Amino acid sequence: MSFEPREVVAARLRVPVLVGGEGAPLVVLHHDIGNPGWIPFYDALATRHRVFVPTHPGFDGVDRPEWMRSVRELAALYRWILHELELPSPYLVGLGFGGFLAAELATLAHGTLPGLALVNPMGLKPREGEILDQFLINSEEYVSAGFCDREAYHHQFGDPPDVDQLVIWEINREMTTRVAWKPYLFDPALDPMLPGIDAPTLVVCGEKDRIVPPICARQYAERIPGARLAEIADCGHFPDLERPDELASLILGHFVG
Repeated sequence: MSFEPREVVAARLRVPVLVGGEGAPLVVLHHDIGNPGWIPFYDALATRHRVFVPTHPGFDGVDRPEWMRSVRELAALYRWILHELELPSPYLVGLGFGGFLAAELATLAHGTLPGLALVNPMGLKPREGEILDQFLINSEEYVSAGFCDREAYHHQFGDPPDVDQLVIWEINREMTTRVAWKPYLFDPALDPMLPGIDAPTLVVCGEKDRIVPPICARQYAERIPGARLAEIADCGHFPDLERPDELASLILGHFVG
């Protein structure tokens, strides 16, 4: 499916956005490893929706907000970005780190989101286990840990990933550090705010996610009123890259329902 690149400006930052498809607007917030470009997962969503995929400020080498120090501040900036895109009430999908960001955004957007999907979301302290510390290993080890299917990893990023890709991952790790280092990839203030989310919510977890313990998805489902939990078997942290059709089917079914 064809897509077009766009750009908006918020807080004096240029924000690239990929746009494709037709239908009710749907915004995807990408992982901490960056925006991989227009992928089959977006194609699948775009069969029913006008899909918008912004690149987070400071990621992938785009304009960095030097002042930013929390994911909640990034969520507040996204309220502005959505305003510039003229999207007052989009469906919202958050992937991993983007799930953390989407949850923060949803706590600031009462009555405006028709549907929310959080996929292997970070943002809560796991009751059991720990979120994988990407700063104790190199970026290639971190990204590959998110896949069950090694072939899917190499198909997306090469065998091995080229130098340009490794540099992008390092840029993204630095930005992740700025906004989510202490505490590491969770916000103690988010948990008590989750019951205020009023969007119909789907929480998806990969059964074999080695980056975010699957218990985190269950914690989200327990805290958000009426949330539904779904699991993808034999899948890791990046189902958008590893199992795009299955993930899209779950999300589209939820938004229709």
